[in-house]
Amino acid sequence: MSKPIVAVVGRPNVGKSAFFNKIVGERISIVEDTPGVTRDRIMAEAEWVGHKFFLIDTGGIEPETKEIIPAQMVYQAEIAMDMADVIIFMVDGREGITAADREVADILRRKEKELLLVVNKVDGRKLPDGFYDFYELGIGEPIPISSTNQLGLGDLLDEVVARFPKSAEADDYDDDIKLAIIGKPNVGKSSIINALLGEERVIVSDIPGTTRDSIDTPLERDGVKYTLIDTAGIRRRSRVSDDVEKYSVVRAIASIERCDVALLVLDAEEGVSEQDKKIAGLAHEAGKGIAIVVNKWDLLSKETDTMRDYERRVKQELSFMDYAPVLFTSALKGQRLPALLDTAFAISQIRSMRVSTGQLNALIQDAMLMNSPPSDKGKRLKIYYVTQIGVKPPLFSFSVNDRTLMHFSYSRYLENRIRDAYGFDGTSIKFVFRERRGEQ
Repeated sequence: MSKPIVAVVGRPNVGKSAFFNKIVGERISIVEDTPGVTRDRIMAEAEWVGHKFFLIDTGGIEPETKEIIPAQMVYQAEIAMDMADVIIFMVDGREGITAADREVADILRRKEKELLLVVNKVDGRKLPDGFYDFYELGIGEPIPISSTNQLGLGDLLDEVVARFPKSAEADDYDDDIKLAIIGKPNVGKSSIINALLGEERVIVSDIPGTTRDSIDTPLERDGVKYTLIDTAGIRRRSRVSDDVEKYSVVRAIASIERCDVALLVLDAEEGVSEQDKKIAGLAHEAGKGIAIVVNKWDLLSKETDTMRDYERRVKQELSFMDYAPVLFTSALKGQRLPALLDTAFAISQIRSMRVSTGQLNALIQDAMLMNSPPSDKGKRLKIYYVTQIGVKPPLFSFSVNDRTLMHFSYSRYLENRIRDAYGFDGTSIKFVFRERRGEQ
């Protein structure tokens, strides 16, 4: 499901970062009284009454500034606003309405987005003098809150989720396969999409980072509908130096979140880099279907076992997702490209597969007989019951006597047994361990 995006904007020092930290539940944004401390947008996942969404904190907007850093902050905030489904415009209830607030309001009204005017720093039941002046901004009814004292946050979040687009809730029911093309800049992601489509639908350049945004393109093959999501290349954090690149990373992460299957594109000449591992980890942790695409394969000199040896090295480097198939392509030569769609279709089907509880428990019992569960200080792990409780990705619930006895190595052993038996190729599978009370 595509998670909605909520951006928090406003002039400096109105309490945006304090609000952000309260909602996401951890201190991610730096909170200081100095205006302009939050210079970069920061994005985190949040949840309210079952609705998951991305929350973006932004640097304060000073519309008419000529100073370089504030001007960059304006640009970042503009990008965040363009991305957002809902925009929270935050103002300072203690200071009252300012000329800068009016200028920001003018910018927001032109965006034609869902807007909420939030008056922060209202620390008591009595509304501050000048509260009703905020109606002049033409954004709607002001909502009083106190981020520091956590007053009014629930009512505000109710208003936020009520404005989420219905399409965000309905994505799970779409019949198309959402296929994200992910990877570092300049590995050939856009070229792969153009070759699949048979036309120059996406701009291709040798300059890394040409694709600044995520681009969705529909494709139908053999009666199967796909949405190809071309993401901006994800760079190392140390190389993310300008605002557009930071925006590209956020967009790419959001694209992974809303895809069914991610194709991680590698450069055959470069092999697997540390950045490739980090990008793969994003898709793995998100529980997406994954295939590894080694592009520019035509540029390598070949021997008898070149492909097999290369695949083995890739599996070793990405050992945490050795379930992902490895494909070898050349977008330039048009080699083996149909296999990408065939593999994506197969993975999407596997992600929806369910295993009967009877078969699953028989398999786990056999696995425990072949390899006894671990023990600690004379206490052995007991697995009473296993059932599949979810798909996309497949999710299995284990009823056990003590979660702490389930070592990673044994969990991995059980995962491999399930994979061997049912062929969950191309998708992560998730386990949850629940203790059965009274049977320690």
